[in-house]
Amino acid sequence: MLIVIAAKRESDFKYPIGMLGDCHRRIERFLKALFTVANDAKGGPLTNEQQSASAISLRYFRDAAPKHTADEEETLFPKLRRLRRPDLQPLLAKMDSLQQDHELAEKSHRKVEDLSRSWLANGRLSPQDAERLATVLRQLVELYSRHIAVEDTEVFPFAANVLPSSDRVAMGTEMATRRGVGTP
Repeated sequence: MLIVIAAKRESDFKYPIGMLGDCHRRIERFLKALFTVANDAKGGPLTNEQQSASAISLRYFRDAAPKHTADEEETLFPKLRRLRRPDLQPLLAKMDSLQQDHELAEKSHRKVEDLSRSWLANGRLSPQDAERLATVLRQLVELYSRHIAVEDTEVFPFAANVLPSSDRVAMGTEMATRRGVGTP
């Protein structure tokens, strides 16, 4: 279960919409790692590999995932909303729902973080906390499954087709700056 946070990206800041999709693959991978550890160990002692996978995954959701959310909420969604296109109206309602998903996911990740940190620190979880962790992770898997499907199949393709080149360049610059990379 080797997990690498800084794995080579398929896209770069010159193709920011592709980077958003790449982030989704990382979200899925790190969430699967947490889910697998919780399901396999059930609150009991963790192997070194499980400890490492958990710590790396938690770090991803604590440090990198909020930048992805900001990429969508502070960069992509406002650019789409400014277009004022009639064919965008159905997507606008979905974007509002996606932002609500972000809030739910953030709350769930805080629970996962707290329970997992306790597990890593103490070497085990109570049966109640182990079940609570498994439940929250199942809910996150379901939430992300729906959420990512809408973004990958509707929002991102629409954005790639309608956003002017200047907006896509600005997106890449904003995303790079958010990560402390500078100009792409």
